[in-house]
Amino acid sequence: MSGHSKWAGIKHKKAAQDAKRGKIFTKIIREITVAAREGGGNPDTNAALRTAIDRAKAVNMPSDNIEKAIKRGTGELPGVNYETAIFEGYGPGGVAILVETLTDNKNRTSAEIRNIFSKRGGNMAGSGSVAWLFTKKGYILIDRSKTTEDELFSLVIDAGAEDIRQEGSNFEIITNPKDFENVKNVLKSKNLEWDMAEITMLPNSYVKVTGPEAKQLLSLVEALEEHDDCQHVYANFDIPDEELEKIAGDSK
Repeated sequence: MSGHSKWAGIKHKKAAQDAKRGKIFTKIIREITVAAREGGGNPDTNAALRTAIDRAKAVNMPSDNIEKAIKRGTGELPGVNYETAIFEGYGPGGVAILVETLTDNKNRTSAEIRNIFSKRGGNMAGSGSVAWLFTKKGYILIDRSKTTEDELFSLVIDAGAEDIRQEGSNFEIITNPKDFENVKNVLKSKNLEWDMAEITMLPNSYVKVTGPEAKQLLSLVEALEEHDDCQHVYANFDIPDEELEKIAGDSK
């Protein structure tokens, strides 16, 4: 998992910066709307909606925005009909990339995502080409200064956590998606705050990338993440922490 928690931390800080510009709001509003449309407007009975609302609160989205997004999803307010489209491809160094979008025009989005891949040293692949390299998991990132490994282990294993890993200055908690909320609730009950908590696609194996290829790869990933229709980008790269920090610093 080398580099994964570091990149997750960098993305978390970037999301906070994006929130100031309102950019992240648009993406989360789409996620809330689609979750409400597919599973109803009650977060107590709709886990996907609950997770999206938590993301919204983490970037200080006003409650009014959240409520309107839910109402658009349930049909109480008019809104655009977004649908999920998944795109797969490879980046520099042979890294597998999975792109999850919410779009009102799949053909347009497909052409634009393809263009981003081709301009930044990657290439699109057919459906199913790389999806098998990832598994859906709950992922929670906690700063090591907030707890000990023994305390964390005793708390979350009984709640359904599959694994706890120490990565640099963080603990990573991995769960089955169905146990994700249980683990979060246990952490909340002990006032243990996390830096990131999401249902994500974790790679089953990693590809080590360094040097110019690493920089080009992260340029591709960031360009995909910046696309208006993109909700999530998953990639199975392993870049050393020091190199990730340097590249992230250079791109600011």
